[in-house]
Amino acid sequence: MKFKGITIFFLLIFSLCKAQKTELNSLSEHFLEKIKNGENTEQQQQQLANIELEELTTQLKTDTQKLAFWVNIYNAYIQVILNKNPELYENRGDFFSRDQITIAKNEISFDKIEHGIIRRSQSKIGLGYVKKGFPDKFERLLRVENQDYRIHFALNCGAKDCPPVGIYSPIRLNEQFAKSTELFLKQSSNYDSTENKVYVTSLFSWFRGDFGGKDGIQEILKKQGVIPTTDGVAIDYKDYNWTLALDNFIDL
Repeated sequence: MKFKGITIFFLLIFSLCKAQKTELNSLSEHFLEKIKNGENTEQQQQQLANIELEELTTQLKTDTQKLAFWVNIYNAYIQVILNKNPELYENRGDFFSRDQITIAKNEISFDKIEHGIIRRSQSKIGLGYVKKGFPDKFERLLRVENQDYRIHFALNCGAKDCPPVGIYSPIRLNEQFAKSTELFLKQSSNYDSTENKVYVTSLFSWFRGDFGGKDGIQEILKKQGVIPTTDGVAIDYKDYNWTLALDNFIDL
């Protein structure tokens, strides 16, 4: 009887510990909500810094869980770091490649999140056609299985021409990605019927392989109602406005 009581006690303790485990997707959403509301986020940053790598791999199993979490984390830290030190944006190459975000006791960069985890180890400068060489263990364990080009219309790098910041949930991710893609492309694209030419965001040029090249870009634009047809439509990429523009949130 005594043994049974001890067993029940330890089972209760185990259940309590399990119940108290941080739910990572909810944490990432709460992190962005607090930033949006102008609240302090030190607690969320500490939680993210101190979680175990095993907890990340255990909880973020599906691509929808991974994408919702990492897009939120990327967008949140852009706001946190640049609101505190906007001068860092003067050297953007260094800013994005610098290890300055602590996740699971690992110092990582914005490039690691975007090109390593979210784009599945794609080269930053390979136009979407070149894989990175020798990704590290952190990246291999956490990266998505399949790329989704719509992340380019969800990630906010702090610039005026970036897509606005939504708060993404794995349960609604496909719906939210569809909405953010539609809104951004209709806002950032211009079709000239007299020239049969469409003027689009430079994101299409920088990551053209992610979109399936020129043919894929045309299909995406047609699907979104930006162009009426893909026949003979010329594509012109706009200059990107890198002016720092933070706190640009959108409800999805």
